[in-house]
Amino acid sequence: MADFQALLAALEQDLAAQGDRVLDLCTQAVESYFDLDLPKAGRIELLDSEVDRVDVEIEKRAVPLLGMGQTDEHAIRSVLTVVKCNNEYERIADCGVAIAERVLEERSRRIRVPDTFRVMANSVLGMLRDTNRAFRRHDANLARQVLLFDDTVDRFKREIGMSAQEQVAGGHLPVQFAFGLTAVTRSVERIADHCTNVCEQVIYLESGLIVRHRPEGWSEPASPTR
Repeated sequence: MADFQALLAALEQDLAAQGDRVLDLCTQAVESYFDLDLPKAGRIELLDSEVDRVDVEIEKRAVPLLGMGQTDEHAIRSVLTVVKCNNEYERIADCGVAIAERVLEERSRRIRVPDTFRVMANSVLGMLRDTNRAFRRHDANLARQVLLFDDTVDRFKREIGMSAQEQVAGGHLPVQFAFGLTAVTRSVERIADHCTNVCEQVIYLESGLIVRHRPEGWSEPASPTR
């Protein structure tokens, strides 16, 4: 039991560090899009390589824990949470890579990124920051707050998309820029989606409540079941 707990604690600590690593990658990716910072965008692929390496390492270390004969439900949920959240963080990093790739494609851009997108992107980075805190602290209430913000992200996406379409139709925005903005906005929205997946898993860990198929279920997480 002691060996299991020590291995699990080390694994959770490494996954928390992976979350911080992914937050740094996404922050740099978004900043590079704001500022059309080509050198910063060019470094994202290297950062992603480290995320991929750690992703594989964590999964390899997590799977054997399930074979250590644990019968405690919370202990088993803890391992499942590590495996699932590890995958979500890798997917978030991929979204950051997609944003950086867009920067490199728009190296001659002269149009300022809309303020609405800046607000949306910074808000989603805040979601990711709180997601990391929720996982690190096993904080179901903070996880719930992240989930509650997801609808706001969806509204931002719709507003940006409609504005871009109207400006293209009125001849005020180049089609190519609008296409790129839509693609980056979609990547940012996906980061938010993956954050909600991590937070749903945190709630599952602490309460045993599966909320991903029940939008109403996460409004009041149950008390921890251990």
